[in-house]
Amino acid sequence: MSSSGQTSRSPILWVPSLYFAQGIPYVMVMTFSVVMYKQLGVSKTDIGLYTSGLYLPWVLKPLWSPLVDARGFKRTWVVGLQFLVAIGLGLAGAAVSGPWCFAASLGVFWVMAAASATHDIAADGFYMLGLSPHEQAMWVGWRSTFYRAAMIVGSGQLVVLAGKLEPRLGETRAWSVTLWTVAGVFLLLAIWHALVLPRPERDGPAGSGQGLGRDFTETFRSFFRKPGVGRAVAFILLYRLDEAQLSRVVQPFLLDARTSGGLGLSTEAVGWLYGTVGVGALLCGGVLGGWLASRYGLKRVLPWLVAGMYGPKVVWALLAWAQPEPAGLLTAAVGVEQFGYGLGFTAFMLYLLYFAEGAHRTAHYALATGFMALGMMVPGMGSGWLAETLGYRWFFIWTLACTIPGLWLALGLKVEADFGRRKA
Repeated sequence: MSSSGQTSRSPILWVPSLYFAQGIPYVMVMTFSVVMYKQLGVSKTDIGLYTSGLYLPWVLKPLWSPLVDARGFKRTWVVGLQFLVAIGLGLAGAAVSGPWCFAASLGVFWVMAAASATHDIAADGFYMLGLSPHEQAMWVGWRSTFYRAAMIVGSGQLVVLAGKLEPRLGETRAWSVTLWTVAGVFLLLAIWHALVLPRPERDGPAGSGQGLGRDFTETFRSFFRKPGVGRAVAFILLYRLDEAQLSRVVQPFLLDARTSGGLGLSTEAVGWLYGTVGVGALLCGGVLGGWLASRYGLKRVLPWLVAGMYGPKVVWALLAWAQPEPAGLLTAAVGVEQFGYGLGFTAFMLYLLYFAEGAHRTAHYALATGFMALGMMVPGMGSGWLAETLGYRWFFIWTLACTIPGLWLALGLKVEADFGRRKA
């Protein structure tokens, strides 16, 4: 039985699958759809104009997070929205084969985006209800790794599947069948979670009973009345200032020709580096970071895990300046960088869980992740231009400088000494 006395089911039965399920609709809407529309002949102008707005539900989800927090059971929200996403994936597959392919499928993706963003709120809230703080620390590395694994599957393997089906079925039919396949898998995930998700005693409406409007007001007020909220929000916004820019530039750097300052790798090589070496290293770093936090407490290990994330980022500057050719050296560099990312991202997610603790934890966590999304979105917008202006070498030096604000803010965060640590 868990330390919170809520369920005898091991988190291994539902934490990895829950966060894999959280990542799939996001990557289908934000990445898979872009590749699909390009292959189906939609113009780049229309793709950029109409798909960019699909990110909006994830940015705005804090606005309706109090509704999820105040009404119904988080478990019910999670399972119900997963069934809705499965239906949406099936409808998207049908829409792609229809006469109004682009407009109809885009409309379905909008509904899926709203459902997926709402599912994120409920799933994160359920994670906090279903596990004790110690268990949250133990499993936070697993959840982040399986979420990222969903990104790789959706943007990589599913696109490959559609490409292999195209010669046999034709372009339109291939993408429809791929979407229907994902819908079937997601339906199985929804059924699985309906069976295995625990039923936490604390799960239920968190509203005051005085009306939804008052619940909304109180939720936002209570968040900004938390002790140290100014430094906390600044930390959330700036912690991944370097990563927000790196994430848009690293793959072009790996793919670009050496004469252009890149490493000249093939698409397959980049996919292997991140899909195999990167995921493995990320999992190891995430699990180790979670274990350290559960063993020693978040306060004690936070600065070290943050430094563990920032330090390996120097590999990109070294690679840009040296442009080494040995595959083993590049593999080791990516492995070290992703291992460090696993350490630091685990600490970051655990801090968000800590800061969200309280009466409105689900809505407060959604607010925190909303700030996180903003901190990733805005710096990333100009990263391509900056890399072109500075060149890869000096761009990576710049991103190293961008780690300084996050490290400084992390050193001054107020965290309870035993948060995440198993109580004696």
